[in-house]
Amino acid sequence: MILAITGGTGFVGRCLIDRALGAGHKVRALTRRAQPPRDGVTWIEGALGSTDALATLASGAAAMIHVAGVVNAPTRDGFVAGNIDGTAAVIAATLTAGVTRFVHVSSLSAREPALSTYGWSKAEAERLVEASPLDWTIVRPSGVYGPGDTELRDVFKAATLGVALLPPHGTVSLIEVDDLATLLLALATRQGPRAVYEVDDGTAWTHAALAQAIGRAVGRRRVLAIHLPRALMMIGAWIDRRLRGAGAKLTADRVGYLTHPDWTARADHRPPADLWAPATATEAGLAATAAWYRANGLL
Repeated sequence: MILAITGGTGFVGRCLIDRALGAGHKVRALTRRAQPPRDGVTWIEGALGSTDALATLASGAAAMIHVAGVVNAPTRDGFVAGNIDGTAAVIAATLTAGVTRFVHVSSLSAREPALSTYGWSKAEAERLVEASPLDWTIVRPSGVYGPGDTELRDVFKAATLGVALLPPHGTVSLIEVDDLATLLLALATRQGPRAVYEVDDGTAWTHAALAQAIGRAVGRRRVLAIHLPRALMMIGAWIDRRLRGAGAKLTADRVGYLTHPDWTARADHRPPADLWAPATATEAGLAATAAWYRANGLL
C-alpha cells in the first residue's frame, strides 16, 4: 500500500520509511528540502503549512502517519504552529483526500499539559485528532533513542567523562526507535482501534540508574550522578540558550517536564500484546546507540 508520512526526514521518520519499504510498501514523504532519490519513496516538497503539498501527500494513500512536530521552540507560537496548526492542516488534507486511517505520533508529555508549552501543544493536537471523523490511533512514546539519534548525544558525551547531570529524583523509560517504527507501521496497515497508546520498552529506570546504564554503554564502570534542583536547571537552560541559541538542548520549557517524577508508560495504556511488543531491551539499545556515536565520531 501507499503510506503518507510527515516528518520523514527526522529521526523517527527515517526509521519508519526503512521499515515500510522493507515490508514492501510505497511511501510518500513530506520534506522541506530536496532529498536524494530513493526507490519506493516519492518526496513531496513542502511544509505543514503548505496546502498543495499536503494534498499531494495524502492523495491516493491508504494511511497517513503524522510524525512531524516541534520538540523545541523559542516561543509559544512556534509550538502552536508546528504541533497544533500543523496537525490541523494534516487532518484537513487527509479528510479531503478521502483517506480514513490516521496514526498520530504524540508524546507522553501530553498527559501533563500544564508542565510545559510543548506538552500543552501536543495535548491540543491530540484533541484535534480525537474530534475528527478519521479512523485514528494516537501513540505517546516515552523518550525515543537509538542509532541515528542526536538528542541524547550530550548525555552520552558527559557519561564518557564519568558524570551525569540529572533532574530531581524521578522515574523514566525509553523506547528504541526501530521498536516505535514497528508499532507505527503495524497501526497504519490495519483498522483502528481508536485509542491513545503509551509506549516504552517496559523497563522503568530511576534517573541515576539510567545514567549508570549509559555509562556502561560508553565503557565507564561508574558515573557520578548529580541531581540538580529545578532552580539550578533553569539557570542551566539560560546558559545553554546563551551559548547555543536556537540549538540549545536544555530550555526553560524542557525543564518543566524533565522535573516531573514519572515519565513511564502506564500499564493500562499500553498497546495489546497481540498487536505489538518491544523487541529491544534498554541496555542493548544504549550499547548500539553508543557504538553508532563512536562510528560517526560523535563521542
